[in-house]
Amino acid sequence: MKRPTFLSLAACLALAALHASPLVANPPISAVRIDSGEAAGLADPEQGPSAFLGIPFVAAPVGDLRLRPPTRPEPWQGVRQADRFGAVCPQHGAVPQGLAMSEDCLTVNVWTAASSPRERRPVFVWIYGGGFNEGTAANPQFNGKNLARKGIVVVTFNYRLGPLGFLATPALSREGGNSASGNYGVLDQVALLQWVRRNIAAFGGDPRKVTIGGQSAGAGSVGFLAMSPLAKGLFVRAIAQSHARDPGDPELRYLSTSWRSLAAAERQGQTYADARGASTPQQLRSVPWQQLLEGSGASDDEVDALSPSKPPLFRPVVDGHVIPAGYATTFARGRQNRVSYIAGNNNDETGAVPEAAFAALRANPPALRGGMPTTHVTLAAYQAGARRKFGAMADEFLALYPAANDAEAALMNNAAARDNSRVSTFLWARHWRKHNPLPVFTYFWTRGIAGPQREQRGAFHGSEIAYVFGNLDRSSLPWNEEDRRVADTMSS
Repeated sequence: MKRPTFLSLAACLALAALHASPLVANPPISAVRIDSGEAAGLADPEQGPSAFLGIPFVAAPVGDLRLRPPTRPEPWQGVRQADRFGAVCPQHGAVPQGLAMSEDCLTVNVWTAASSPRERRPVFVWIYGGGFNEGTAANPQFNGKNLARKGIVVVTFNYRLGPLGFLATPALSREGGNSASGNYGVLDQVALLQWVRRNIAAFGGDPRKVTIGGQSAGAGSVGFLAMSPLAKGLFVRAIAQSHARDPGDPELRYLSTSWRSLAAAERQGQTYADARGASTPQQLRSVPWQQLLEGSGASDDEVDALSPSKPPLFRPVVDGHVIPAGYATTFARGRQNRVSYIAGNNNDETGAVPEAAFAALRANPPALRGGMPTTHVTLAAYQAGARRKFGAMADEFLALYPAANDAEAALMNNAAARDNSRVSTFLWARHWRKHNPLPVFTYFWTRGIAGPQREQRGAFHGSEIAYVFGNLDRSSLPWNEEDRRVADTMSS
């Protein structure tokens, strides 16, 4: 069996764009006709990529369509002005300035520099993170203009979150036709890929050369789509940025490997619905969405993550239909979709922090939230965490990562967390590769972001995204020439 290869993320992402077309001198497409109507985009005055924003890719999941699988969008008459982002899907987090929050949020954004539908450029579909409870495609970090300049068609989109995206109850399962519920957010992602298959050629994209990518819960989504028979054939390459984890990794809080069984999701969902006075599907569809979201940021207390951290309550469900089985079973049976894959982690996440931050964290420990890694910075916490996680093997672990005081404990905890991230992803890749003849690559990202955050946060969770999209100038951080070189390499 061929071993998965460790590469830099820059080299990995460069592989994904090998067949990208160079930009042409002709103006890019500024209006398209897709299967739901005609849309006019925002043309760049300097003949850069055009942007098509806020196009519905499914019918609005409101009223009787709430908590149901997505359906085709309603056609429109005339020319739709695709010149602004759509609303943010309901969530408990803050939204970008100037955007509304609404259930009518399932829209897609496309950036293209193609001058003709005949160009057939490779397509990159980005899935945002946020613990399956927060996030929006309108995040300025995800602007696809600079990636599109390099010869690909970039797609971002919204999907349902929290209880509106992942609530399951026995009654919802019975009415669904597949005896399953709780994966509406994943079904939105499948519907988006089907929309891309039908329509991306109008933007100069090649529906046969689709790469999906995402970070955090977006990376988890990539993993679930790569195992879902409903997404088979809709993409050929996948990029998972933090994380792809070995199914046996005890760090169960990580969203790529953390899923719920249908029975647990239905039981928890019914309890959640009852507490909000909406026990039946009809009641769930009639109450204000604000009421359904109250307390939706809760953690799943039924999961023993072998640490104080817990995964979020609302996340994907192994339902036997959308996601037939978990990672270990899928890998053992060789049932994953045949796609090329790039996956990896960052240096200062999943329990690791820059060494310069130890003193500040000990003096002012951060408040725990669902899925948040616990940073052990004292000897007692480090040893207790090791014994809880490894049980009878704790002495062996502590011999490999020995510490006699708080300072040494913090250093060893960091070393162990970083090793775990790298080894777990490598083992995941080995499992994936066993039944998949296509290339699999892993990476480890170590560059801290510019400014004062570099010393205190290092290469934190999500710090690679601005480099991947080539969007350094969308923030006021003091980027240097090395940052710009890395960003140019990454986005290329």
